[in-house]
Amino acid sequence: MRHSSATAALLASAVIGGLGLTPAVAHAQAGPPVARGAWIASCTDRKSDLSYPCGHWQVLLRDGGRLTVRGAATTTADGGGKEVRDTSAFAISADGRVLAYERAGDHRLVVRRLAGGKATVLPRSAVPAGTGTEGLGLTLSPTGDKVLIDFPDEARLPAKVITVATGRTTTLPAKDSMIGFSGDGGEVLATRFLSDNTTRMYAYRLGGGSIRRTPPQVVANAAATALAPDGETVAALTSGDADKGRPPRLRVYNLVTGGLSAGVDLPVKAGVQPGPAWWTADGRLRVTVRSGEEGEPAVVRVLTVDPESGAATRADSYSISKTRYTFIAAGE
Repeated sequence: MRHSSATAALLASAVIGGLGLTPAVAHAQAGPPVARGAWIASCTDRKSDLSYPCGHWQVLLRDGGRLTVRGAATTTADGGGKEVRDTSAFAISADGRVLAYERAGDHRLVVRRLAGGKATVLPRSAVPAGTGTEGLGLTLSPTGDKVLIDFPDEARLPAKVITVATGRTTTLPAKDSMIGFSGDGGEVLATRFLSDNTTRMYAYRLGGGSIRRTPPQVVANAAATALAPDGETVAALTSGDADKGRPPRLRVYNLVTGGLSAGVDLPVKAGVQPGPAWWTADGRLRVTVRSGEEGEPAVVRVLTVDPESGAATRADSYSISKTRYTFIAAGE
């Protein structure tokens, strides 16, 4: 049955309301809602004059709408459950259809689809008792079917990948720094700093096994890296230099052969910080670039980049409120 635009907007609001999400701007949905990014506001403590996150997470939608995630915690908690005035963990899948966050009240980790349906509360063991969520990292696979949970270095705990539908858990070495999923979600890219001051890079297959190699410095020290769906090709993005007029550059590295491509410039202003970056399941490379100083709106552009030529087309562009404490992009 077809619905008028007004009816469609009401139906969308009803579905979203069932998720604990409040539509801040009413828009008729032509299809399932898709998130671009999210941000949380900044407040200032009158006594210390320090800023801290406040309010609720705001999700920006592809159709121009905005959702308030009232079910998500604003701040994080230490191992004893005491509030820490730092931003709670929050993630959006690269396809923009799934959210992961700390639940308000008890800081349990939750994964839910924007389009509706029952949320999945991850097992309590996802965050060991007494650990807390301070410094916790959350990353969703490109389609949101898996979640990577990474703990701060001082916790010395292995990272975990949990398959949302089944609860199946894969642990990854505590010595590693987790970067993120491959384009198809079948692998996790990680690095490990070794005693000889070199960095080793790993691609862990979630079905078992891994490949590893010590990459050149231009890859090891890249501002952003991303693993392709083949589980061995790594895009490495280096920062630009505004003083020297150099834009960010892209190289492609192969973890199996050790091959490194020639660098290509990204068609963006010098000094712009690239990242995060990710590959789509069909092998396209997406790169996020940001601009905007503190106290002014941030502008986020998502580019589809040709790794061979550096040519780029704009996949999306949006702005974030100047009152933000922090923000994230889909796929981060």
